[in-house]
Amino acid sequence: MKNIFKIDPKTLQPKPINVVGKIIITTIIVTTLLGSILFYSGYKLGKNVLLSLSEEEKLIVIQEYNKFSEDKLIEKLKELNVKFPYIALAQAKLETGNFTSKVFREGNNLFGMREAKQRITTAKGTENNHAYYYSWGESVLDYSFYQCRYLSNINTEEQYFQYLSQSYAENPNYVSILKDMIEKENLKARFGSSK
Repeated sequence: MKNIFKIDPKTLQPKPINVVGKIIITTIIVTTLLGSILFYSGYKLGKNVLLSLSEEEKLIVIQEYNKFSEDKLIEKLKELNVKFPYIALAQAKLETGNFTSKVFREGNNLFGMREAKQRITTAKGTENNHAYYYSWGESVLDYSFYQCRYLSNINTEEQYFQYLSQSYAENPNYVSILKDMIEKENLKARFGSSK
């Protein structure tokens, strides 16, 4: 590539211009601007679509988004980086009678949690002697707060099960039921782990 020069206004001497560096910087600026324009356009399009919906249609979209499924629960456990998520999934299945209990259906409580009094919580109060939440997602978030507060020093599956048997469960067979469920339903595989 031939050198390109510009005149330095102070010395009136020609100075070589780094064309490659300028092209790279220009490409970065153009790409960033184009990406921002496309992002904003997509945002505006999505916003305009939502604005064009009736209140009833918006409610349906929100309900569909908040609708519970086991797959959504698994994604939420992964997203929140819950420790030993397959154990948490087994707990949710056990505590809710496979997602059919009144505490879950009416209070969105997946883990049989009581309303926390000494830690941060997303619970909105107590109903049916358990914490209740506006959405099932808030219940998962509350469980992750519970883990952060009480289980931060637990590093192994056995420590986790030991804690649950001593401090969480009322049923003396709770841990063995969880272990059987994890094994029979291959819950570890749902999180990409076969250990």
